[in-house]
Amino acid sequence: MEITGIVTTGLGKAAYFLGQDFYKDQFKEKCGFTPFPGTLNLIVEEDKLEDIRLMKNSCKNLIKPDQGFGAVRYIRAHLNKDIEGAIVFPDKTTHDENYLEFISKDKLRDKYNFKDGDEVTLTIDI
Repeated sequence: MEITGIVTTGLGKAAYFLGQDFYKDQFKEKCGFTPFPGTLNLIVEEDKLEDIRLMKNSCKNLIKPDQGFGAVRYIRAHLNKDIEGAIVFPDKTTHDENYLEFISKDKLRDKYNFKDGDEVTLTIDI
């Protein structure tokens, strides 16, 4: 499945959560990379929301939390065809449903010079 997204600034909370060892260790084990402590936030097309909802609700890939933290569902994906990573669906989130959070090993805004308003393509491995 391919989804077009527009890069946007997030709330800045992902850095804290992705910095936790139990999240980092499980992403390394299950996805093959240690995520940069932060996400690339994307606003997605309205016509894809039902597909995203179905994908999220049927997702069985789970990062289990330590006490006091929420679980995170994830689906492997590629950004702009060649950037490996995953879309994450935290159980505890304040984002609207038209936001997707993409993680990878790199700080994507720096490495690829992404700015708010840039259009990207997610290829979701389902």
